[in-house]
Amino acid sequence: MTNSWRLAVGTLTALRWRHPTVVDRGVAGRAMVIAPLAVVPLGLLVGLVSWAGRELELAPLAVAFIAVGALALGSRALHLDGLSDVADGLTASYDRERSLAVMKGGTAGPAGAAALVVVLGIQAVSLAAVLSAPRGPVVAGLVVCCSRAILSVCCARGIPAARADGLAVTYAGAVGRASAVVAWLLVALACAGVLDWAGWPWWRGLVVAGAGLLVGAALTYRCVHRFGGVTGDVFGAAIEVTLAAMLVAAS
Repeated sequence: MTNSWRLAVGTLTALRWRHPTVVDRGVAGRAMVIAPLAVVPLGLLVGLVSWAGRELELAPLAVAFIAVGALALGSRALHLDGLSDVADGLTASYDRERSLAVMKGGTAGPAGAAALVVVLGIQAVSLAAVLSAPRGPVVAGLVVCCSRAILSVCCARGIPAARADGLAVTYAGAVGRASAVVAWLLVALACAGVLDWAGWPWWRGLVVAGAGLLVGAALTYRCVHRFGGVTGDVFGAAIEVTLAAMLVAAS
């Protein structure tokens, strides 16, 4: 479990951490399941920035953009790179190999740039609305952590890697379907419990979790259908759109 923890923290955050001594499919699968716990420091960062901005009575939208920027720095902006590449790949061609080549190129095209603007804009505007609610910074931090649970869906058994090499080879299909279901049940319970504690209707927590799962799974399905499987870029894109969907639902 130690290796899975090290892998999850090292992959999903910019924190300096000891490298895992062994990385195999078992380690990778467990790392994806515990991803929401591994990014607790990022959730705390967003919550702290949000709380400080609210205490200083700064403009909520400005605070939200700062929090979104801090989150990007905390993950080395790797997920944003994935979002851009996937958008370019999905719009480049209906030919699988052509799409994968565009994604591997790494240069942001018009679709990738537009996707970044739209998704980050949705995240920031929705986050600003969340911060105006009771205990909004706590809810914001929770949603950041819970959004990473989509990795258990991206890496669920039966979903192949799109390439024979690359990041996804070790992770694809490494999470048992039962583990993915349990992970999202825990996310739903956590969202319902925290929102109830914050004075929101408890059922909104279920809506938040459901929205993230629906949008993230839909993107994953689309990518598997178009690319023949998942890539590291798909993981990053799924995280970003899941976070956006959950923030919209929370707002």
